[in-house]
Amino acid sequence: MSDRKKFIYLVLAFIAAYLIPFNHPRVKVAILEAFFMLKEYAHEHLLLCLVPAFFIAGGITVFISQASVIKYFGAEAKKVLAYGMASVSGSILAVCSCTVLPLFTGIYQRGAGIGPATAFLYSGPAINVLAIILTARVLGLKMGLARALGAILFSIVIGLLMAFIYRQQDKERLTVPGIETMEIEKSRKLWQELVYFSLMIAFLVFANWSNPAEPDGLWSAIYNVKWYLSALFLILLVPVLWLWFKKDELKDWARETYGFALLILPLLFIGVLAAGFFLGRPGHEAIIPSKYVEAVVGAEPEQFFILTGLTIGSLHDFIEAIWSIWTCFFASVSGALMYFATLTEIPILESLMGAGMGNGPALALLLAGPAVSLPNMLVIRGVLGTQKTLTYVALVVLMATLSGLIYGFFFD
Repeated sequence: MSDRKKFIYLVLAFIAAYLIPFNHPRVKVAILEAFFMLKEYAHEHLLLCLVPAFFIAGGITVFISQASVIKYFGAEAKKVLAYGMASVSGSILAVCSCTVLPLFTGIYQRGAGIGPATAFLYSGPAINVLAIILTARVLGLKMGLARALGAILFSIVIGLLMAFIYRQQDKERLTVPGIETMEIEKSRKLWQELVYFSLMIAFLVFANWSNPAEPDGLWSAIYNVKWYLSALFLILLVPVLWLWFKKDELKDWARETYGFALLILPLLFIGVLAAGFFLGRPGHEAIIPSKYVEAVVGAEPEQFFILTGLTIGSLHDFIEAIWSIWTCFFASVSGALMYFATLTEIPILESLMGAGMGNGPALALLLAGPAVSLPNMLVIRGVLGTQKTLTYVALVVLMATLSGLIYGFFFD
């Protein structure tokens, strides 16, 4: 970071400290919410979600050859294979919008095209099979099916659009000196590397297996033995690393893992604090009161008119006419800014729909919220740059808005 940027950030920090009314009760609560959310994130997601994800990302960088990544996910790879694999990745990885970041960074820096990489970035948290099933059980079969189909379609369309928009830059990126395409000679078989990654992913999935709402059934049975399974995968990983991997490779693995943590953790720290300050944790108030969020995403605009005091006139009629468009758009934007840990979006949606949220905005938030978040955007910007990040987020918001409009038209 240049001295000029450091100076600008320091000036902005002092201006904020001077202007923010820290004595105001809501500001005090919002500051506490920011740190409570950071504590909750560190307690529930750092060790079991992010740390394994960092190690998997480091393994992708060290143990998977550049040529293999480019072959299956590169800009010139077969689109059916590349986008097909990327679009269903979330059915295997039960990760949130932040846990997927090290994995996305690993395959992108290893030579994946921006299209398949962003398709994977979206699908990772959006097509979580547990979340789809729980959505269907809690919010209804129609909502569950709409979420599943919408998320798979989203990942492919967003990836194709990103590849088309940045096709020239992507070709140039894969020809610069930092991207080597030479195959590295290895002493391992492909199946041995698959065993390694399968054990790592299995630990990530089962260590983060959430307690289902129903006390009986398969999901509950798996939850009851999750720690035994997680420990088993770690125990099996030890001989795999000892017998099949060289000492220098393991050192490189540790170095790359540390690099991913150093890149991502500071941005996540800032992003989680900001999300907590503005929006708070589920069920807790912060700077933006939840009643205002609920008022602008209802199936009907009556609550909005009550809060604003707008009763008659051309503006009243205009808002009423575009209400469905506005609610889906607002739900998409607010969902994109909020941070949802894996599966937490479902109880939040359940309470919002109980307070009057329409089906269209609910689906829009489901499709935008789990896939992106403010912390997620900050990290993506560090990998892709500002322009590509804004384009990606805009595509997510646009697709979520359109899906919400279509779904709300038929089911609201």
